[in-house]
Amino acid sequence: MKETKKENAEKLPRFGGQIGFVLSSAGCAVGLGNLWRFPYLAARDGGGIFVLVYLILAVTFGYTMLMTDIVIGRKTGRSAIGAYENIHRRWKFVGILVFIVPALVMSYYGVIGGWVTKYTALFLTGHIAEATQEGYFTEFITDPGAPAVYGIVFVFLTLLIVLGGVKDGIEKSARIIMPALAVMMLVVSVFALTLYHTDEVTGEVRTALQGLKVYLIPDFRNLTAERFFQILLDAMIQLFFSLGIAMGIMVTYGSYVEKKVDLNRSVNYIEIFDTGIALLAGMIVVPTTFVFYGIEGMTSGPGLLFISLTNVFHTMGNMGTVVGTAFFFTAFFAALTSSVSIYEAVVANCMEIFHVSRKKASIVLFFIYCGTTVLISLGYSIFYFELPLPNGAQGQLLDIIDYFSNSFMMPLVSLLTCILIGWVVGPSFVTEEIEVSGLPFRRKRMYVFMLRYIAPAMMAVLFLQSTGILKMLIGYG
Repeated sequence: MKETKKENAEKLPRFGGQIGFVLSSAGCAVGLGNLWRFPYLAARDGGGIFVLVYLILAVTFGYTMLMTDIVIGRKTGRSAIGAYENIHRRWKFVGILVFIVPALVMSYYGVIGGWVTKYTALFLTGHIAEATQEGYFTEFITDPGAPAVYGIVFVFLTLLIVLGGVKDGIEKSARIIMPALAVMMLVVSVFALTLYHTDEVTGEVRTALQGLKVYLIPDFRNLTAERFFQILLDAMIQLFFSLGIAMGIMVTYGSYVEKKVDLNRSVNYIEIFDTGIALLAGMIVVPTTFVFYGIEGMTSGPGLLFISLTNVFHTMGNMGTVVGTAFFFTAFFAALTSSVSIYEAVVANCMEIFHVSRKKASIVLFFIYCGTTVLISLGYSIFYFELPLPNGAQGQLLDIIDYFSNSFMMPLVSLLTCILIGWVVGPSFVTEEIEVSGLPFRRKRMYVFMLRYIAPAMMAVLFLQSTGILKMLIGYG
């Protein structure tokens, strides 16, 4: 016999209030992509042009998709699989896809978290010089043992927080970590803007303020229609991944939110926190890298964090050790809060599917993810191989799983969600829930228009681009 909605609601864990929900959700949204991908894209895509496009997308597309995920969770009181089945029985398969995404992401997130843990430990113990030796990062990740050990430590820390539950684990840690992360980012960004460097060969003096200019002031000199489309695509992808859309996380967190919480204000705060951290990261990374290497020194992905910035901090001497330690602490916090959110999404679904306790689901998943962390870390050594991906890149084990979960499944899930809510059950499914607190939904018209027309089109383009189909159709992507 099925439980009634009232019985189910009574058993659900709850956030303590709006602040706890916002900080926990911001912890999900603020991840390593804010620290290493956002600054790189901003520097590559014309500085202020990318930032401007990103901000516009954040208050339109990002707001729409984030609000949709949260409302699905709060209105149904279920995690992904149960939530989509509750909305429409025939669309349960979308909930299954949503569940698969975080399950796959968590399988390799411990590996990346282990890298951050290792470098945080290096800075804490004063071994910054060791970390800057040529080829050190490559030697570390190709070691068959060390990356797995650090990865397991990282997954264990994630487990400890999730075992504490929603209020005493996730929310309590977020109330401490997120303000601390914001303060450290602000302090480091202010310091970064005071830097300057004189080139020993040319005598050229580069200042952080010059780098800030590159970062924030739009460069329209070489802007073509094709380049603007690429900037738009880059900003959309960054925002899509940054907010944790289509991973079931916000659906799960939404199910923990009381009806009295103002979702309008909460979503605004989450976006402000996430975007603010991304902008601060850019204020640290772009000017700092510009000072010591020029704009040509900006690289993407792990190389920016573990090689370029590590060398910059070493060049700065004793002060670099202090600043570098603070920066890697922020990276560690960002990785940990995101990991907790991903892990919680998987745990919550397993609790519903298998009718088990939080403790049992969390511990069983811990051993599973320890296994995947070891396996995927060995993908850089014993199990190393490369395969061509549909987006044109070459990938090994981690890249393949990352591509399938992020570039293939997430845009597909978002597209199907837009169709389900926008056209099958209707936007009123969301708008009525937002207004249940008695407050008006002032952005209703924008939300409905984005949900039914713009967001599905954007998701379709993103899906076609990531799968290589767009390139086959129009020769671009």
